[in-house]
Amino acid sequence: MNSDYLKEKRILLVDDEEELLKLVRSILEGEGYRQIRQAGTVREALKLCRQWQPQLAILDVMLPDGDGYALLSRMREMADIPVLFLTAKGEDEDRFRGLGLGADDYIVKPFLPRELSLRVGAVLRRSYKNDVPLVRLAACAVDFERAEVIRGGERLPLTAKEYEILSALYRAAGRIVTIDQLCEAAWGDNPFGYENSLMAHIRRIREKIEANPSRPASLITVKGLGYKLILEGGR
Repeated sequence: MNSDYLKEKRILLVDDEEELLKLVRSILEGEGYRQIRQAGTVREALKLCRQWQPQLAILDVMLPDGDGYALLSRMREMADIPVLFLTAKGEDEDRFRGLGLGADDYIVKPFLPRELSLRVGAVLRRSYKNDVPLVRLAACAVDFERAEVIRGGERLPLTAKEYEILSALYRAAGRIVTIDQLCEAAWGDNPFGYENSLMAHIRRIREKIEANPSRPASLITVKGLGYKLILEGGR
């Protein structure tokens, strides 16, 4: 599976050095990371954690109103997100303390830009290896983590049945999924008699994901057999 979907993860940078924040942000944006916010204090970082719910945090140890070690503990009370320390405190005892508190990595300033991007990528891959990515189709993207279709800047929620049907089609992307298999994915072990309901759900899914539901480019009918989902790029 292509790991480009990791570039969509929300990354929080916490440091009181404005130039350092600009540098780190520039490095990550240059690698394709799209959702980055920053904070200069523990208070600002916790506020963003509550409101924005980052999926990776890069923390300095020394902050004006506290330290990164305590911030890590507070953040982990809210959500079990991966945390990487980026700090000038390079003594072994500092590194051991950070890792002992559960940090996923520890980088000492000064650092090489490539080292930072590689370590961020490694932490994200380890932490989200079982994630279903943001799936790009011809006219939209499907965010399976939030059960939403993103089209033209609008987010369209998927119902539970729509989600199960799309998930089954995505797992077999580019291959035919039979009507029976889709009914089983949506209605469980006794899927018989749901063919008409499936067709109604397929129609509603197409209304959300297709530019022209009458001429679908992504969710294709294979007459007499079932359906298949075509991802952007042809898979």
